[in-house]
Amino acid sequence: MTLLTPIPHLDQTLEALANVRAHMTRACRDCGRLEADVELVCVSKGFDAEAIQPLLASGERVFGENRVQEARQKWIELRRKYHDIELHLIGPLQSNKAAEAVDLFDVIETIDRPKIAEAIAHAMRSSGKNPRLLVQVNTGEEPQKSGVAPSELSDLLAYCRLSAGLHIEGLMCIPPVDQLVSPHFALMRRLSSDFGLSLLSMGMSEDFDLAIQLGATQVRVGSAIFGVRDRTEKPPISI
Repeated sequence: MTLLTPIPHLDQTLEALANVRAHMTRACRDCGRLEADVELVCVSKGFDAEAIQPLLASGERVFGENRVQEARQKWIELRRKYHDIELHLIGPLQSNKAAEAVDLFDVIETIDRPKIAEAIAHAMRSSGKNPRLLVQVNTGEEPQKSGVAPSELSDLLAYCRLSAGLHIEGLMCIPPVDQLVSPHFALMRRLSSDFGLSLLSMGMSEDFDLAIQLGATQVRVGSAIFGVRDRTEKPPISI
């Protein structure tokens, strides 16, 4: 897949967005899917409100953030102007941030263990808010990465549903960077089908077209729209 290398200016950002949308359209057409069946999550982590504004003005409303603190700093004010924003948490979550996450995000994609499930359930009961929920699967079983192992997914889903009382709508994954992604996407499609889940969040800037062809219902695209993030910044603090 050939994508533009955008830089964070208005014209280039919107051109890059159009390019991503065009690739999504072609990927859907190639595998006989409807464009409306695949949602674009614009991953705005690491970019400030000024960089996000052109996308909001163009009509994009679905965005993904990795950290609760960063998201709160940007989106509280933006939501005063754009009331229909859908904000996804796509980074790992610690239980002491669950209440903030439930308050801020419309979709939480990174449930990966019972402790997080219970913390989210408690926060939902306390606040009355009901974000949509996905479980993150560590398809490569990488020790440094969040997510439940595929072999343990059944137990976690049972805990979420029966013990925590959560309605899990789908699965999310981030395949290993040094492996072919297609086997991981195919595994996710099978797991999603096996457990009767409707949402499948997989595919990023480098591989979202393949993810669409293998069943993704939402793709998370950041650098192909906003450009490459500043790698010299300090590592983000854990959420």
